[in-house]
Amino acid sequence: MTDYKRILVTAALPYANGPVHIGHMAGVYIPADIYVRYQRAQKRDIKFVCGSDEHGVPITIRAMKEGITPQQVVDKYHAIIKDSFEKMGISLDIYSRTSNKVHHETASDFFKTLYDKGLFEEKETEQFYDEKAKVFLADRYITGTCPICGNPNAYGDQCERCGSSLSPEMLINPHSTLSDAVPIKRKTKHWYFPLQNYEHWLSEWILDGHKEWKPNVYGQCKSWLDTGLQSRAMTRDSNWGIKVPLPDAEGKVLYVWFDAPIGYISATKELTDQWSDYWCKEDTKLIHFIGKDNIVFHCIIFPAMLKAHENFVLPDNVPANEFLNIEGEKVSTSRNWAVWVNEYLVDFPGCEDVLRYVLCSNAPETKDNDFTWKDFQEKNNSELVSIFGNFVNRTFVLMHKLCGGKVPPLHADVLDEDDKALIAYIENAKKKVEENIENYKFRDALFEVIDLSRKGNQYLQKKEPWKKVSSDKEQGTSEANQKSIDNCLHLCLQLTANLSILINPFLPNTSKKMLYMMKVVDKMLDWENAGKTKLLSVGYSLRPPELLFRKIEDAEISLQVEKLKNGLVKPEVASSQAPVSSSEQPSTNQPVNKSTIEYDDFAKLDLKTGIILSAEKVAKADKLLKLEIDLGFEKRTIVSGIALHFKPEEIVGKQVVVVANLAPRKMRGIESNGMILMAEDKEGKLHFVMPENKIDAGLSIT
Repeated sequence: MTDYKRILVTAALPYANGPVHIGHMAGVYIPADIYVRYQRAQKRDIKFVCGSDEHGVPITIRAMKEGITPQQVVDKYHAIIKDSFEKMGISLDIYSRTSNKVHHETASDFFKTLYDKGLFEEKETEQFYDEKAKVFLADRYITGTCPICGNPNAYGDQCERCGSSLSPEMLINPHSTLSDAVPIKRKTKHWYFPLQNYEHWLSEWILDGHKEWKPNVYGQCKSWLDTGLQSRAMTRDSNWGIKVPLPDAEGKVLYVWFDAPIGYISATKELTDQWSDYWCKEDTKLIHFIGKDNIVFHCIIFPAMLKAHENFVLPDNVPANEFLNIEGEKVSTSRNWAVWVNEYLVDFPGCEDVLRYVLCSNAPETKDNDFTWKDFQEKNNSELVSIFGNFVNRTFVLMHKLCGGKVPPLHADVLDEDDKALIAYIENAKKKVEENIENYKFRDALFEVIDLSRKGNQYLQKKEPWKKVSSDKEQGTSEANQKSIDNCLHLCLQLTANLSILINPFLPNTSKKMLYMMKVVDKMLDWENAGKTKLLSVGYSLRPPELLFRKIEDAEISLQVEKLKNGLVKPEVASSQAPVSSSEQPSTNQPVNKSTIEYDDFAKLDLKTGIILSAEKVAKADKLLKLEIDLGFEKRTIVSGIALHFKPEEIVGKQVVVVANLAPRKMRGIESNGMILMAEDKEGKLHFVMPENKIDAGLSIT
């Protein structure tokens, strides 16, 4: 840290097309906030910037779905996201937005600088075009049937049902979501940034110069560089976004991934007149906190842009996290499989720190991790309430009961080995927390804080000061016992003061409550005070204890699980939510026919009869059953999402129809080889599609 005079921390700009969910918080914003709060406690010059990303296809798609303008979309969700960050204690110095004038000017100037230096390639290519709507189509504006799983409402870039990455050319019966027209190819001109010209420099800068980066970040960068970089279009055909600042660029806007990272620069400009100190001076440490899906943009494309511009510093580190799943499944905003932060804040008022704690202790720092409501409850009740909160509460209760509500003296002449061991734990905890935070290991750092409170509980339980008080009021407590009581509670109070400092980057509201109980000011939270055992003065009176955390009941958790499941939107519904006029809306009690297919499309399916030999629940996946199915010529393992409709023992022996030539897919670590056909009634109940009479397994259905 001594090589840097200042630190600039950026957190990925969230798209203003919806609220933020707990995956965003765990992957980006809580780790960034922990790091920033710690650095502030170290009294270092640090700025923390972020803002809403308000351009690009997701915004326009949301506007179409809600029947409002893109500007109304970004205004709505910018306010929701900003409010969620503030209530969750994300201590940004500024939360800006890319629709601001200063950002438009900054991004345009950046593009123009590169253009004037002759760094762009002008190319004319063919792209999909909607002749009815008279617009070029981004991949997300094209839907069709997925060639992998048969989902009739797959997007041109991804199938929401099976998760496969696609291109519009791969879709069966593609059509425009704007007009339902079949898209055609039409020539269009765009400006490309030649990434291949920076490949050698990037290899030296990353692969040789930043081997300390997290393995997932370093590995993804290496994979991209080993494959070879190519020119990438930095403009798009659209009416929403920052207009390309060139005379022959009518209907063109800057590519959102050219525009968005420049938002860090424009936000810093809004924040301070000294913005160039943080972006242009070599003694600045620039750190990008992002999720793993943004690694290539922040480690390869944006640094290459900064290098080409020549006036800006490069990132020192990009500590990207992996993804946080929910209840065993990937987060899917289109299917509403998410825990939204703004809704959590309503359902659990005053429990902001609980969510911060759970998401940090379960952070996907090195691999994808899983959030479950049961684990949320257990971490709160078993760790925050029973360990951390219990120690602080017991210490204050005993201090008021045995020491008159004042900090007792420390008698150095009678310090025993347990006392000395606790003092050593306090001193060492600071070093461990500090080292872990500096190396972006926030989960390990938080463990050290909780472990220190655990050691405090063990020390208090071993000392048992309540047993050393004489029951004979006339005789009174002996001097030796009183000294033992004083020493025990003095050290426990000093430990409590240390916990308030160490926990502050992680749980700021909890730290404030502790300061209030100790009747001390924020100055206590300076990092230089951590590890000391003379923070609370002898004889200083303290307030009565207040519970830091409350127990979370089973009923609250059951309600959240049901809310998650009941809010689930099926993939085929979610991916077809393009706006239609009221006259075009289908009646809710009428079936909606899918697109017509050719005979050859149906002939590709290999449908076989089968018999379920065994069925069992898949661990940590409420909806999945692992089935062993006899196909006559072989036995197959198939994972099916029918656990909410059938108990395993009910379906053993059932005849089924299996799509036998479906590509294998891993689900919860189990390779599924096929799919069973089901019918869904108007109540949403599933039924097996079975032959009328019992027949042999393995027969073809034609």
